Amino acid sequence: MLDILPRLHGESAVPLYMQLYHHFREEIQANRIAAGTKLPSVRRLSAHLQISKTTVEMAYHQLLAEGYVESRDRSGFYVVEIEGGLSGDQAVPPAAAVSRLPGAEKPVSYDFHMARIDAEHFPFAVWRRLSNQCIRPEAKELLHYGDRQGEYGLRTQIAHYLRQSRGVRCTPEQVVIAAGTQIAILLICQLLGMDGRAVAMEEPGYQDVRAVFAKLGFTMKPIPLEEDGLNIQALRESGARVVYITPSHQDPSGTVMPVAKRMKLLQWADEVGGVILEDDYDSEFRYRGKPIPSLQGLDARGSVIYLGTFSKALLPAIRVSYLVLPQALLERYREQCCHFDQTVSRLHQKTLELFMQSGEWERHIRKMRVIYQKKHAALLQAVKAIFQDNVRVMGQDAGLSVMLEVQSEKSAEELEKIAEEAGIKVYSTTRKWMNRPQGLVPSFQLGFGGLSVEEIWRGIERLHACWKPYLRENRRE
Repeated sequence: MLDILPRLHGESAVPLYMQLYHHFREEIQANRIAAGTKLPSVRRLSAHLQISKTTVEMAYHQLLAEGYVESRDRSGFYVVEIEGGLSGDQAVPPAAAVSRLPGAEKPVSYDFHMARIDAEHFPFAVWRRLSNQCIRPEAKELLHYGDRQGEYGLRTQIAHYLRQSRGVRCTPEQVVIAAGTQIAILLICQLLGMDGRAVAMEEPGYQDVRAVFAKLGFTMKPIPLEEDGLNIQALRESGARVVYITPSHQDPSGTVMPVAKRMKLLQWADEVGGVILEDDYDSEFRYRGKPIPSLQGLDARGSVIYLGTFSKALLPAIRVSYLVLPQALLERYREQCCHFDQTVSRLHQKTLELFMQSGEWERHIRKMRVIYQKKHAALLQAVKAIFQDNVRVMGQDAGLSVMLEVQSEKSAEELEKIAEEAGIKVYSTTRKWMNRPQGLVPSFQLGFGGLSVEEIWRGIERLHACWKPYLRENRRE
């Protein structure tokens, strides 16, 4: 078999491991390599082709992921039987490889999405038991329409939790339940008035919220970031009186805004009569230092609308977010939004209320903090050990993701595509910008919540292998 292997082209834009993978795939599809055939060992093939063992391993693991070969313990890789396989030029992809047809998505082995959570440790049995309580005959009242602001019992639990964990000062009457942060932003836009007014946002910042403001006709004012968060002077000069921020884990940089800057931001709001939208989307997870109080908890004048979600700490599928309105906006909400039906299922609301009331929520958060801290540490260790000085890690104190700046001549989009070809999903921060400056170092948000520690290490190893030809020489700041 070594005699028929192709010549690999080092000058090609296609990574070497992908060239090797494509060769074997075509040979297997055409039945020119029969089922049961053992592929050359990694060591032997790398020596024959004069390429690294990592390159061969990457090609073999891609074949393995797509169902063309199987790995036998202490023996090697063997070609599998392709059901319905045809010979020669009539060969078609096997069922396991349907996703590789033109126009289809590539199979993904490692997904570093920043919003993925660890569903393996979700307390399914507890949630099922509490959910069943909500559909018993004696609970049939829950089958009717509920409070348009959200179930009062759940709002009570949220208000108690926020006081204890984030220093948020509120009553259940100030809490409004919504089906996701974008729906919460829609409600806020109704309250503020959709008259084309200016809204300031961090640059770069959370693009899905920006899309809501833009679709509703607001004028967007991108405010640059400093090392400790939003540039307050630039905010003053923008003329905006509404600002949306993520101070406890800036999206995407991961910066945690210190108390001193939070106080300056509150001072700005006091001076201009401004409104601060504080999105505290994953504040439950902090890995170094003491938690910093929420802006809302520091606010003495009612300038802050606080937003939170259960999507990161619990489950995104239940679609439960919430906002805390200052007293000044509460009456306006009741006047202007009283005709809007509640967007979250009463059954999910009641289940979540029981989950929090029983203490399961606190137990779940404590458990997930430990799990995510281990994954966070594994990601940092893997990046440091494998990429060394070719990358810079930012935002490593909190949340479920970090930001990675990559020293490469390739663009972020090109690196994203190269990773996708290797079965790895990484997410460029380019989409987070309104006006991205030229010449910026390619950067990515790497989430770790949905991967195991072992998958994090293997994923970073594979990512480095496919990016290695495009990394600059090691640099130190």
